Amino acid sequence: MANGENAGKKLKSVRSKFRWSDSSFKKRVLKLKKKADPLEGAPSGKGIVIEKIGIEAKQPNSGIRKCIKLQLIKNGRQITAFAPGDGAINYIDEHDEVTVEGIRGRQGRSKGDIPGVRFKVVKVNGISLLELVKGRKEKTVR
Repeated sequence: MANGENAGKKLKSVRSKFRWSDSSFKKRVLKLKKKADPLEGAPSGKGIVIEKIGIEAKQPNSGIRKCIKLQLIKNGRQITAFAPGDGAINYIDEHDEVTVEGIRGRQGRSKGDIPGVRFKVVKVNGISLLELVKGRKEKTVR
C-alpha cells in the first residue's frame, strides 16, 4: 500500500512540472491573455475615434477595408477596429465615442482578410451602427 501511494505522489509531481510546457496551461495560470488584451478581459469597451483608415485586404483578396483607429477610455491604449456594413464608415467621425467588441476570430486574433484588426465597431455615440447603416435611426448631434 505504502509503495503505491508513493508512486502516485511522484507521478503527480512529474505531471505538475511538465504541465508548464503546455502553452494553454501557462497562459491560463499566468493570466497572459488578460494582460495582453487591450479590453482587459471585458467583452466590449468604449473609445474615442482618432482617425479613419483604409486597410488593404490580404491575398488573394483585393480591396480596402474601412477601419478606424481609436483610443480606449479605460486604459488609453490605441487599437484598430473594423467598421462592418456597406457605407458604415460614413456614420463615424473623428472624436466620436464608439463601442467596440472582439471580431470573433480564432482565439482573439484577427479574422478573415483584415491583417492586424481584432475588433469591430458596434455602436457610435450610443446608437447601434447596424441601425444607422440600415437607416432605421439617425446619428445624434453632440
